Amino acid sequence: MPLLVGPAHSTGALRDLGQPRLDIDEHLTLRPWCDGDAATVQAAFECPDIQRWHVRRMDTPDEALAWIMNWAAGWHHETEASWAIVGRDDRPIGQVGLRSISLFEASAQLSYWVLPGARGTGIAAKAAGTLTRWTFDTVRLHRIGLQHSTANQASCRVAAKLGFALEGTARSSLIHADGWHDMHIHARLRSDGSII
Repeated sequence: MPLLVGPAHSTGALRDLGQPRLDIDEHLTLRPWCDGDAATVQAAFECPDIQRWHVRRMDTPDEALAWIMNWAAGWHHETEASWAIVGRDDRPIGQVGLRSISLFEASAQLSYWVLPGARGTGIAAKAAGTLTRWTFDTVRLHRIGLQHSTANQASCRVAAKLGFALEGTARSSLIHADGWHDMHIHARLRSDGSII
């Protein structure tokens, strides 16, 4: 049966761009992950807060390396993408990414985390804002969603700061180690205007 609408973007629209480096400001950059980041990734997933909200841990360097390699495959297949948030020394201090990319529907879900030593300085919002602007301006996606547990107040503050409208609450929709969580559903549309 024929579809009544065509895809918003054709296959290759993301992959053919090549995953770029994106400057956040004079101190911070987003760059693709590399094999040398495995120790930092493993350490990140030893953090109880990152484990809690991202529902995983990594016990070996090989698991961290597989996590990094998975992002390269996601870019190739145009299903997901992730960038390391790095300082001037090019060492990762966090992650920002796009999950559940649909070129057909011109949409994606935003994700992020920051290492404990870099928290409280607005890095998550700066990185997420930079990626959101690039996604709207360059990739021309229509909608970016952001979901988090209602118990994750820090993530809710990032969403609010970036103007991701709270669209509702999905009751008991994601399981964490401590049980089922209600999830806030936020989103921005490209037509919503500029991001701080």
